[in-house]
Amino acid sequence: MRRASVILLLAAALLGGCAQATPTPMLTEPETAAPSVIEQQAAPEPTAEHALAGRITVAGSTTVQPLAEKLAAAFRAANPEVEIVIQGGGSSVGVKSAAQGIVDIGTASREVKDSEKAEYPDLVIHRIAVDGVAIIVHPDVPLDSITTEQVQAVFAGEIANWRELGGPDQPITVVAREEGSGTRDFFQEHFMKDKEIVARAILQPSNGALRTAVSTTPNSIGFLSFGYLDDSVKALAVDGVQPTEANVYAGTYTAWRYLNMLTRGEPAGLARAWLEFILSDDGQQIVTAQGYLAVKR
Repeated sequence: MRRASVILLLAAALLGGCAQATPTPMLTEPETAAPSVIEQQAAPEPTAEHALAGRITVAGSTTVQPLAEKLAAAFRAANPEVEIVIQGGGSSVGVKSAAQGIVDIGTASREVKDSEKAEYPDLVIHRIAVDGVAIIVHPDVPLDSITTEQVQAVFAGEIANWRELGGPDQPITVVAREEGSGTRDFFQEHFMKDKEIVARAILQPSNGALRTAVSTTPNSIGFLSFGYLDDSVKALAVDGVQPTEANVYAGTYTAWRYLNMLTRGEPAGLARAWLEFILSDDGQQIVTAQGYLAVKR
């Protein structure tokens, strides 16, 4: 097999951002239910007579993009005649691009909004992973846990000094995602409710950029996809519950969302083959290896 070579085109915001909507079927409410591990099947191996070849185009969520790249590389390793072109742009770009047939597959780190479902009735949602969202701080912040109410107050600017949370007498630097980010929209709906993120927040264009900003900015706080957590930042327990995969599955850590791939109508050909691989045993092992959680089909 020839070595995989996924072509990555990093789009600079194709059409716009993304917005969060209430999760749909399969689970009831994220606050009270937990995702289930899928019963996985191995993806079929292509035969010489039926070798896959061609091009798949993908665009959308920057949260899903690195995971999609890993899944594409693994798929290409077994199917070297397949080219997978992956772009970012945001969840709303993923929804619109897939629905309008601009790309074969769109990606979104949020649920499809009711308005989008009405506008694009042929859109089909494929859940590929579950992703938690953690509250993170600079490693030197002497805090290990925070309540949902405190998160809301800090990001709304109502609490502006760590002293008010039992920490040192230092101002809190709020770091957040940009407007249109699916991760921001999820954070807004889950934590902030009807309050807005403070205007003085330092905005970042991606999970990776936000992690770097928090890890290098003393006294800072932010929110981050589970798939981006590492030792450069400290993840806080929320309401006494650690942000772990086990606690998401147990239903005790409630800040999680689905990662989705989207197609216009039921997928066929290469798109279908790749989606089947993603939801296979091998594909879901890649999902979990990247720090995300497997889904239930």
